[in-house]
Parts: sequence; structure tokens; C-alpha cells
Amino acid sequence: MGPGHRTGTVFVFSNRSTLSAKKAASSMLNKKSDDDIYGKGKKVLVRCDFNVPLKEGKITDENRLVAALPTIKKLIGDGGRVILCSHLGKPKGEPKPELSLAPVAVRLSELLGQEVKFAADPEVVGPNAKAAVDGMKDGDVVLLENTRYRAEETKNGEAFSKDLASLCEIYVDDAFGTAHRAHCSNVGVTQYVSEAAVGYLMQKEIDFLGNAVNNPVRPFVAILGGAKVADKLNVISNLLEKCDTLIIGGGMAFTFLKAQGKEIGKSLVDDTKLEYCREMVEKAEKLGKKLLLPVDAAVAVSFPNPIDAPIDIQYVSVDAIPADTMGLDIGTETAKLYADAVKSAKTVVWNGPMGVFENPVLAKGTIAVAEALAETEATTIIGGGDSAAAVNQLGFGDKMSHISTGGGASLEFLEGKELPGVAAANDR
Repeated sequence: MGPGHRTGTVFVFSNRSTLSAKKAASSMLNKKSDDDIYGKGKKVLVRCDFNVPLKEGKITDENRLVAALPTIKKLIGDGGRVILCSHLGKPKGEPKPELSLAPVAVRLSELLGQEVKFAADPEVVGPNAKAAVDGMKDGDVVLLENTRYRAEETKNGEAFSKDLASLCEIYVDDAFGTAHRAHCSNVGVTQYVSEAAVGYLMQKEIDFLGNAVNNPVRPFVAILGGAKVADKLNVISNLLEKCDTLIIGGGMAFTFLKAQGKEIGKSLVDDTKLEYCREMVEKAEKLGKKLLLPVDAAVAVSFPNPIDAPIDIQYVSVDAIPADTMGLDIGTETAKLYADAVKSAKTVVWNGPMGVFENPVLAKGTIAVAEALAETEATTIIGGGDSAAAVNQLGFGDKMSHISTGGGASLEFLEGKELPGVAAANDR
């Protein structure tokens, strides 16, 4: 370990090397936005994320609809002719009635206080859509059918991209949740329009995530959880270069612990990534970063079945995990350790729960981290996916600076990748 000082499984390394000057903000931070366009009398195609859960044709969570309203209202206020499009689920190129956006049009009409005309074309850009767009007046809103009814959508096919572009003069992408995919409705279409911008929601995502990663107010603490190391290989490596402290929790912590020679019992482990974990510990040392791993864990003899079933657990040191048990959450001492690390932070990015948060007994680690983030004055950014679900379900959503709307997209952003859906917009 060289000059590092080791306490349990917390590694604190002397700051022998500092990162070079802060990297310039990514090109993704300089995109034309809603405020840079004026759409009066113009047809504006807006790619939204209306991929909402449906039960018997009813929307069960309308957060994504609400999140899209600022951009839509701005364009209506400008006197634009607003054409909305989105995917819903995975119809795989077939017009499946249960995945129609018709219920979205109904609820959007209520939220906006004006009619959102639904163009029910199985080919998306068909006679209904063309007639509805041709008949638009300033401030009108039309919603197209599910873009994934067209097989070309996910393949970024030229024909469908041109069809979408034929409806509009200006294009606005407000769907961060699909920004890491190059599809017709977020990338292909931009090649055939004169002006392509990002919406308010997309801009907010870029600003929060981009500034956190490229130009953070320090100390910058990154917290990574979730089940698998493999899902976050590049995220771990990239964030180690950017942050001051990296905290590892969730199922993937046990691969790190095994890499340190510890007995982890029946805990989740990826034996192919042990060397990688050792390399990351060494990387932290070289860069002068703190890498925090659990010092204790909540263990049980088996995984809860069903996932929210009552379960007997015990808290044990990570040096004393019984061979017949599995770790399912961080322990109470670890929760305190992680909460303390957050207290002095100025920027915190969190992606992935600390344990099996769907179970009340195994949610304590995730709750402790969420509480620490809720109490800190730092800018707190929650990556999408399970961590966003956990924060919202546990009632901490309104205490965070920003909760990302895209799980896969936010992960790729944290990896340092350029997102096709963002890159496709025009620069300012």
C-alpha cells in the first residue's frame, strides 16, 4: 500500500500528487437551449421522455410528464406550434395498443389546460399526424404516436428521421433518459432540421451532472452502490480522477472486500473483477484520494423471498462475516463513516443504493446515506435508476439538489462519455 494509512477497510492516502488544473467543461455544456430559440409561428418538434408506467391504461407515475411541462409551456408561450414525440416501453417496431401514447395526450391536456391533439398513426408520421400539423395554429400542441412503433427508431434509420424532420422547422430534445442512445427521434432527425436545441430538463441535467464531474466545488464526494462492479467499471475509474473521496457500497462492495483478502461468505461477488478492484485501490493511492469501503455489514443466511419479506439479520465486522451468510446492506458503523464523509462535502454525486433497499430491514444503509445528503449544504446530485427510486420512495426527493431522470444516461455521463442525444444539438 506504500505510504497509505490503513484503518479497517478505509484507505486514506497521502496527497502526493494532485490532479492537473480543472478540466475545461465538456462540449456538452455549451448547447443551444430553449432560451436561444424563438418559435413564434414555427413548427417545433420536441422529443420528450413520456416513458411512463401504465396500469390498465392509466398512468401510475406522472413525474416525467410534469418534468416536461416547463419546456412545453415556454414554447406555447412563444407562440410556437408544438409537436411532441416520445417512446413508451419496448414495442419493438410493432404498433402495440397497450403501449400507445393516447393516455399521455389525455393527461397532458389536463396538465396544460389546453387540448393536446393525439395523432394516432401506427407509422407515427402518417395521415393523422400530417393533417394535425397542417391545421395547427400558434400555441397548439400535437402528440405523435410511440416512436418505437417504427422499427427504424432504435436503428437511427434515415427514412424515419426524415419523416420526423418533415413536420418541423425547429427541433428540441428534452429527453435525457434516452440521450445515451442514438435513435431517429433524438439524433437522426437533427441532420435534417435547420435548428436543434436542448430543452430545459435536458439543460438542467447537463448543467448539474456536467459541472459536478468537470468543475465541482470541492470537496467532491462520489458515492457508488448497486449490485455489480461490472456495471460501473468505467464510472469508478473516471470518478476516482475527478473526486476527492469515493465511497463504495451496495453488493459490489463485497468484490472489493474479497480483493482485500476478506472472507465474504455467500455475498455477491464477481471473481473476474478482483484484480480490477485492487487496481482501483492502487489508483486511489497514486492520485491521493480517499477510497472508503464498508467496515461492517448486515448479513443474513439467505436473500429475502419475496424481496420485502421479513428477514433476520445481524451486524458483523467485515473481518468476521460468517461463511454461511451473505451481506445485504452496509452496517451501522459504515453508515456513520459514510455520513461523516458527506458532512464536509460541497458536491456529492450518488449512484446506486447501499443495500437491498426494497426491504425495510435492509434499507437502513441507504436511508442513512439519504439522510446525510438531505442534511448537508452541499450540491447533491442523484444518478437515475435505483438510487433515484430509493430517494423518492424513502421520502428524500425534495431534499436533493437534482435527481437525474436518466439512469443509463447519467451513468454514461459519469463515465466521461459523450452522449449522442446531447452532442447532436447545435452549439451556441
